Amino acid sequence: MQVPLSEELKQNFLKRGFSRRSFGRLATLMTAGAALPFYNESALAQLSRIGPLPPDAVKINANENPMGPCPEAAEAIYNVIKKGGRYLYEETFEFAKIMADQEGLKPNYVQPFAGSSDPLHRAILAFTSAEKPLVLADPGYEAGERAARFIGSKVIKVPLKKDYSHDVRAMAAADPNAGVIYVCNPNNPTGTITPRSEIEWLVANKPAGSIVLLDEAYIHLTTEPFGSDFVAADKDVIILRTFSKLYGMAGLRAGAALGRPDLIEKLTPYGAGALPATGMVGAAASLKSPKVVPERRKIIANIREDVFDWMTKKNYKFVPSVSNKFMVDVGRPGQEVVRLMAQEKVFIGRVWPAWPTYVRVSIGTAEEMEKFKKAFEKVMA
Repeated sequence: MQVPLSEELKQNFLKRGFSRRSFGRLATLMTAGAALPFYNESALAQLSRIGPLPPDAVKINANENPMGPCPEAAEAIYNVIKKGGRYLYEETFEFAKIMADQEGLKPNYVQPFAGSSDPLHRAILAFTSAEKPLVLADPGYEAGERAARFIGSKVIKVPLKKDYSHDVRAMAAADPNAGVIYVCNPNNPTGTITPRSEIEWLVANKPAGSIVLLDEAYIHLTTEPFGSDFVAADKDVIILRTFSKLYGMAGLRAGAALGRPDLIEKLTPYGAGALPATGMVGAAASLKSPKVVPERRKIIANIREDVFDWMTKKNYKFVPSVSNKFMVDVGRPGQEVVRLMAQEKVFIGRVWPAWPTYVRVSIGTAEEMEKFKKAFEKVMA
């Protein structure tokens, strides 16, 4: 069901350059969620078109963590299922409080969501328009771009630098009326870091009135500092977090947006709704675990570096990553290699238009990556 836009929201959209003819799409974006074609990794990778996978398939195409929830999270999820007949808002409040305490923020600076795709699209809706563009890296995570184009907002793509970091100076200079400058750090799909000093420069030198949308979906896989202090200092920054990556909860849906209350309020004019209790208690338990982040970071890094050592010995060209995915140059149309790998029952990620000969590969288990090596060597031969 589509929720009608309030008069206050309509006036806000008109001031930002939207026409009244856009109201239908804007309302759809605010209420349709996962039904929209740009919504999440599955839609972007067109995973639904693959169909049922064979039981022995290697699925390394969506940056998931095959380890699943940590034991503490699994136990909390099991215990809450029997209470699933209730909305259990208190579990959402508890999750927000735990995250706020750990990030050094007040509870009203943390807004839980079912993953981080939802607040990403809400931020695009709230702060961009035809006159206030979205600025993002190329290649970069495309969900925000598709949301912007869906509502008629202008999109400006800025190529990554030679070291694969965001060119924050070019992004800041891209348009004086920028609405959102989106930085995914580590970047998706390259898995590369933009140094903290560059993020600081961007926050200090961005166009007046713009928002820096800092997507930290993969930050736990690195030892890089979090951006929470920007939020604590009341900067024009919104941070996105998810439990779909290191925490292994992609199918359980938990995440959050961190930001000043006035910015968060623009993301949730109708509230965020009732969130899955399984995701909320799993996320809270994950945050309480002192071991899950360092242990999983090490496991994933060891598997990733083993694959990189093998690829280096085989003279394959790839982008050095600090995340749970990487880009490899296959020297021909990437989609052809994606198709041939699928024939070997190894399902890898997609191709970005900016880099047509590169494919993205997610890091799976050690056993899965051994199967990847065999299939990749065969396809490349």
